[in-house]
Amino acid sequence: MDLLKEATIETIKRLPDGCSWEDIMYEINFVAQVLEGLQDAEAKRLLTTEELLEKVDQWAK
Repeated sequence: MDLLKEATIETIKRLPDGCSWEDIMYEINFVAQVLEGLQDAEAKRLLTTEELLEKVDQWAK
């Protein structure tokens, strides 16, 4: 099974009964972002803290 699909199913199973659609979508989005970040790390698509701060500084201008 696809990793995202499997993680999504497990995430939904752990949510409490009566949770909202917004709660479900928030959790699924969070899991997807974590998996995407892990894939980026494995592919060596990383930024140093200094590089990140430079980008943030450029965005603020």
